Amino acid sequence: MWRGDLKKPQGLYEETKCLWYVTFFLFLCFLYLFLCRLELWPGYTTSIMPYETDVLLSADVSHKVLRQTTVLEFLYELYNSGRERNFYDEACKQLIGQIVLTRYNNKTYRIDDIKWDTHPNHTFPGRFKGVERDISYVDYYKEVYDKQIIDMDQPLLVSRLKKIPGQKMRIQDGEILLVPELCFLTGLTDDMRNDFSLMKDLAVHTRVDPKSRNKSLLSFMDDICKNPESSKELGGWNLGFEPETLTLPGRVLPPEKIYQSGGRSVRHKDDFDVVCNAVMYAANRLLFCAYLKSAYLVMSLKLFILTFLNSCRIQDDRTETYLNAIKSNYSHELQMVVTILTTNRKDRYDAIKKLCCLEKPVPSQVIVGRTISKKQMLMSVSTKIAIQLNCKLGGEAWALEIPLKKTMVIGIDTYHDSSAKGRSVGGFVASVNQTLTKYYSRVSFQHTGMEFIDALKTNMTAALRRYQEVNRDLPERIMIYRDGVGDGQLRTVVEHEVPQLKASFSEVSGGYKPKFSVIIVKKRISARLFNKGDGVNLTNPPPGTVVDTDITRKDWFDFFLVSQSVRQGTVSPTHYNVIEDSSGLQPDHFQRLTYKLTHLYYNWPGTVRVPAPCQYAHKLAFLVGQSLHKPPSHELADKLFFL
Repeated sequence: MWRGDLKKPQGLYEETKCLWYVTFFLFLCFLYLFLCRLELWPGYTTSIMPYETDVLLSADVSHKVLRQTTVLEFLYELYNSGRERNFYDEACKQLIGQIVLTRYNNKTYRIDDIKWDTHPNHTFPGRFKGVERDISYVDYYKEVYDKQIIDMDQPLLVSRLKKIPGQKMRIQDGEILLVPELCFLTGLTDDMRNDFSLMKDLAVHTRVDPKSRNKSLLSFMDDICKNPESSKELGGWNLGFEPETLTLPGRVLPPEKIYQSGGRSVRHKDDFDVVCNAVMYAANRLLFCAYLKSAYLVMSLKLFILTFLNSCRIQDDRTETYLNAIKSNYSHELQMVVTILTTNRKDRYDAIKKLCCLEKPVPSQVIVGRTISKKQMLMSVSTKIAIQLNCKLGGEAWALEIPLKKTMVIGIDTYHDSSAKGRSVGGFVASVNQTLTKYYSRVSFQHTGMEFIDALKTNMTAALRRYQEVNRDLPERIMIYRDGVGDGQLRTVVEHEVPQLKASFSEVSGGYKPKFSVIIVKKRISARLFNKGDGVNLTNPPPGTVVDTDITRKDWFDFFLVSQSVRQGTVSPTHYNVIEDSSGLQPDHFQRLTYKLTHLYYNWPGTVRVPAPCQYAHKLAFLVGQSLHKPPSHELADKLFFL
């Protein structure tokens, strides 16, 4: 109890107050997640592999998002949403490929199909309690897991897995049938990802800073070493773990100069917002433009624009009205279509993009009214929209010094086509100028089980011919950054894709043999890099940090690069693996060029995690896979219309 003549120390009061605020904030986050019917399961990802100097354990803190919605509840919601006409097709489209968790055994399964004609009261053969007999799914779950199934009309989910000895409930063709009522969905929906408040609350728990991440990993390792069963298992393999995380050398590449109009340059350290407020490196002129200093003329211009926009206003908010307005005003002289929507409806966005990319090829910009309604953010939003408009018209926002001459850089990435099961979209983007700021793009489709070979050869040939048209010569050096490839697919790329890419050279010219390099880009890795700094507090390494020892592979030409800057959590490095090289460049040259390319993505005023060609290829494949579902018009191939 406090005495009346004593006062609580001010420092302690402030610390208690701050702790209360943090506790209350975390409580609100948990409450919000509860209301959204989400659970966040913390855990770890681990892998043990031989690296350059030793056998190492790669471990990282991981989280799994579990929805408190069963598959059966999802099916009911989908049916009651008014889409019952296409219910079966829509259910398959939404569920196939999803990962579900069964709480009765805490295992995850992938949904590969839905058996609409099979129900819980159907039977399957098996051996239960030492007796061979047929048993229904209802009785099985009651006997084995004490779970009572209520809905007898629900279909069963199919999960195709590799055969596991002793696994029960397995029928022919390696299928496991699951009951939707007992399966919980995992992961986030698109609506959840677009919910800013939800993602912000999730980030509080998932974005762990370097110090906390390292502490959690050390605690995890300590638990493994102290566990008798783990120690016995490790001892049988003659394995042991160091008490601390691995310390290894790294270096930081020098900051790059960002060039603007007139040769003006800025040496950046982090995000380079200063570039966005300056004159663009190469601006493409619109037919209507104005440069006014007089306040009277500025006011007159504002009044004119408001009157002009009022005259262009459409009568209603139907998608057909937007499309008819674009069609009626379309001509070959039209440079850009800018559409301001009242809501962020995907079907309306898709319809506008299909019209402007397929039927009436013209660069287009879709703006949601909510984006430009916040006055305090209007300057920032307007600047970014202006950069996008300039780039979609063929302009360049900024540039860097590229020492390599006559070089073509290519980015390749794939994305799942949301309209067709088993089909994916391949984005192919190739540079056509010295500063690596102008690109030629192509799109191709592939189905499950098909290689990307023929499409790559066609796209490569078209890109080389376009480069020759622009520069009146073929590139002396070609560097390909191939994204969307896992370790298990490296052999396919090396044995099939690389030879086909090389075969395209002879299609362009008989004796054409350029210097050629293929670099695999991998983002989904568990490696994390910390900067020791003062030796006590761990921080994120600065942009430009390169590590090419210890954690690299013996038989690979690979390196790790931290190119981006983050303000929350732990930064994720990108792993680069050079699988083909006849360029004669040194490892430092690959690293420097790769870091330069992370500066040239015009949709972000700073460095990004992958080279700009890869990010552009992803944006192209994403637009086609989500909205177009057909190759865009070749009339747009020379512009970054997909930004």
